[in-house]
Amino acid sequence: MSLSHSELLQLKRWNTPTIYNGWEQITKRDCAADAFNLEETCDFMPQMGPMVGYAVTLVIEPSDGSHKQVENAWEDYRKYVASQPGPKIVVVQDNDKPQVIGSFWGEVNSNVHRALGCVGTITDGGIRDVDEMTNAGFKALARRLCVGHAHSVPVQWNCEVEVFGSSIQPGQLIHADKHGFLAVTESEQSELLQASIFMDTNECQTVIAAARNCAGLSSAQAVEQINAAGAAFGAASRQRFGGDGEW
Repeated sequence: MSLSHSELLQLKRWNTPTIYNGWEQITKRDCAADAFNLEETCDFMPQMGPMVGYAVTLVIEPSDGSHKQVENAWEDYRKYVASQPGPKIVVVQDNDKPQVIGSFWGEVNSNVHRALGCVGTITDGGIRDVDEMTNAGFKALARRLCVGHAHSVPVQWNCEVEVFGSSIQPGQLIHADKHGFLAVTESEQSELLQASIFMDTNECQTVIAAARNCAGLSSAQAVEQINAAGAAFGAASRQRFGGDGEW
């Protein structure tokens, strides 16, 4: 079940590491390996802040001109994008990786996808027209910038894709910013916001507060104060979620 518009807006107020801190408390997956990018990403519009949306997925192969021979590929792909619930993030697997031969994204496609309810993209290929994409309000996490588009057409869509070492399913909720991205499952969605808020509040009220209130203390006193705050942080986390409660 999709989150409400209000919940999505609230998730967008926090950075992706903060959302991860909440997610790791509620997930049954491996918090050291699952759900986030394992390879470096680059956010080309960090000034736009985080983006939150549901994955629509696409595979491209700009080096192979034979894909242009498939009839109605663009029309069918756009129908798929338009039919999905928003807000949407287009997650693109570039089969030419680690090379970047051509960009699917530029001024035209960013404006078209914005009209179809998409807020941005995560692509392990390239982007171009970065200023024009920004002007369209279309955020991009990508491997690098690129000059040309080569043979960039939709090859396959509405399928599992792999980007930056992480597998993404269509419809997954994604939170992304300059740090990378986090893709949660449907079963994790309902608790994500409250878990993230709790963990951020817990940090601010314990360890961070203690660390910022060390003026005038000796080194030994500062360590003692921070250790006590860490214990309080862990106790509050265990009481709320169980587990080890470490920060």
